[in-house]
Amino acid sequence: MTKTTKRNAGISRRSLLKTGAAAAGLAAGSGLVTGFPMIWAQTAITLRQFGTGVSNLNDIAAKCKEDLGITLEMTATDSDAAAQRAVTQADSYDIADIEYWILKKVFPAGVIQPMDISKLKYYDKIVPLFKNGKLTPDSVIAQGTAPHTVGFVEKPGDTTFAAAETGWFTMVPTIYNADTLGIRPDLVGRDITTWADIMDPAFKGKASILNIPSIGIMDAAMIMEAMGNIKYADKGNMTTEEIDKTIDFLIKAKQDGQFRAFWKSFDESVNLMSSGEVVIQSMWSPAVAAVRAKGIACKYQPLKEGYRSWGGGLGLAAHLSGAQLDAAYEYINWYTSGWVGGYLNRQGYYSAAMDTAKEYMSADEWGYWIEGKPAEGEIKAPDGKVMEKPGAVRDGGSFLERMGHVACWNSVMDEDRYMVRRWNEFIAS
Repeated sequence: MTKTTKRNAGISRRSLLKTGAAAAGLAAGSGLVTGFPMIWAQTAITLRQFGTGVSNLNDIAAKCKEDLGITLEMTATDSDAAAQRAVTQADSYDIADIEYWILKKVFPAGVIQPMDISKLKYYDKIVPLFKNGKLTPDSVIAQGTAPHTVGFVEKPGDTTFAAAETGWFTMVPTIYNADTLGIRPDLVGRDITTWADIMDPAFKGKASILNIPSIGIMDAAMIMEAMGNIKYADKGNMTTEEIDKTIDFLIKAKQDGQFRAFWKSFDESVNLMSSGEVVIQSMWSPAVAAVRAKGIACKYQPLKEGYRSWGGGLGLAAHLSGAQLDAAYEYINWYTSGWVGGYLNRQGYYSAAMDTAKEYMSADEWGYWIEGKPAEGEIKAPDGKVMEKPGAVRDGGSFLERMGHVACWNSVMDEDRYMVRRWNEFIAS
């Protein structure tokens, strides 16, 4: 009797925990109930997320725990390491926070499952750039790996991308930006108007580009075209001959002493610019803001040839199912519901769901960051530090002005392996 009672009690307990977790996850994922922090906390759901340091931020994990009760375990790495981990360590994560050019390498490996857009609460709020490649109906689709070209599949199980919008999203977009050169206006000594200016002999030993092959080669392409050295058929998909011309140019420039350094991380770029060791370089918008927050003059310079752009999103690991998958959808819906979007916008990035992000920003913040209007009051970072004083205008202007002048997207080329090998020769030269 005792033996049987214990066994039944044990089975009942396990069954209760299992079905309780599944039911709570299903109910929350369906949107039929509220009070998510209590529900997900009771099921002790943890989601393991990895990606670049750009968006794997402690504040987001803390807010997710507060709002949903879901624990986010975040691991930050650089872009190349993220691409490798996504494919070779598929069981080590639940959420892949990766860039679209990385997705082109990762999705065909079958490690990411597509999302049912009917489960994405804010799908209709996502900017059309990620659905058809156009910011406005009249936009010209930029070169490179435009996100919409790798954004959809026809059905679950497919490892090739759909030609147009379908009911299955490869990732939900979350963050993107239009990148250009950062400069120290107090040290460059003249107007900077073109990507070619980074090769001015006046900046010998004081210039830098980033050392992430798939991104650095795009900056190099912008420079080469601006100098009139080459006209690429598609900067995002160079031929071997075009790759050779580009890398040979970089090697010569390096040997001539044009470059002070080649950075891989956000912090490296900030330190190079803050110290004055570099006065002009490839840079990310929040890195420019971080330099300015130190009281040092720094500008994200609009250039006549346009911007190099990138975008990232959240992908679901192929192994997710049941309550864990329901929780992942709930997390993604929360991510696009506004708070995170406002948080990212305040750092100089752009949210993929602008309408929801606007609800979490003041009119002055929205005017400065998105509409290109002069700041009426102090513009502060998410941590409360003053970034800009009243009257300041964002470098490059409004969202439409910046994202409307994208010349190319970060990309994976057909000759990617050859390009990476040649890039590594450049760095080692």
